[in-house]
Amino acid sequence: MSRTASHRRAVLRNLATSLFRHGRIETTTAKAKELRPFAEKLITLAKRGDLHARRLAARKIADREVLGALFDEIGPRYTERPGGYTRVLKVGYRRGDAAEMSLIELV
Repeated sequence: MSRTASHRRAVLRNLATSLFRHGRIETTTAKAKELRPFAEKLITLAKRGDLHARRLAARKIADREVLGALFDEIGPRYTERPGGYTRVLKVGYRRGDAAEMSLIELV
């Protein structure tokens, strides 16, 4: 993503927070592909549901409201699913700079 490590971490945290808040977001394809494993690891922690998992997820998700939704709603929704919690769909190109855009959503 051509960013420093700290900036890349911040972008991924913000994208994951938005994804969990809204259920789907539109972003560039490169960011969506980077976000997918990051978000899926957080959902796996939410499936565990214990205090340690919540504290590990709180390192990545700063918004308490979104963190609560992740553990109370999103995690239990995927208890039977072994993985593949997100889907990336290509939606076209951005008008300004022709960057390839994708929609990433929770399955």
